[in-house]
Amino acid sequence: MRLFRSALILGLVTALSACGGGNKGRPTAEMAPSRVTTIGVNSYLWRAALDTLSFMPMGQVDSNGGVIVTDWYQNPALPSERMKVTVSILDQDLRADALRVAASREVYQGGRWTEAPVQAATVQKLEEVILTKARDLRRTAVAG
Repeated sequence: MRLFRSALILGLVTALSACGGGNKGRPTAEMAPSRVTTIGVNSYLWRAALDTLSFMPMGQVDSNGGVIVTDWYQNPALPSERMKVTVSILDQDLRADALRVAASREVYQGGRWTEAPVQAATVQKLEEVILTKARDLRRTAVAG
C-alpha cells in the first residue's frame, strides 16, 4: 500500500511539475479539442489513465469501451497486500465526470486473500492524477 501511495504521489508531483515554466498566457482561438473520438473515448483521458497505471500489470484494456482493468498489483515491500484498479472513461469529452476510478484491496491472512477496505482518498488521488495528466496532454497539444 505504501508503494502504491508513493507511486500515486510521484505521479501527482510529476504532473504538477509539468505545469511550471512561467505564464505563457491562456490559449484562446487555437484550443485543442476537448472531444477526441478516434478511439471511442477521450484520448487525453485514455492516455493519462494508461500512463498513470503503467506500473501495474494490465488485465483488460478496451479503448472503444473506455475500460482499463489492472491485474492484481502486489507491492514487493508489502507482500501481504495487493490492489486492483478499474478505470472507466464514460464520455468523449475531457471532463471530470467522464472519469470513474474504482479500486479493490486484499490482504493475505490465514493462508488466503481476503477483501479489505480501500481508503476513499486513494481513489480520489488516482482520479486527480489522471485528470491532471489529461489536461496537461491537452495543453501540450495546444502549444503545438
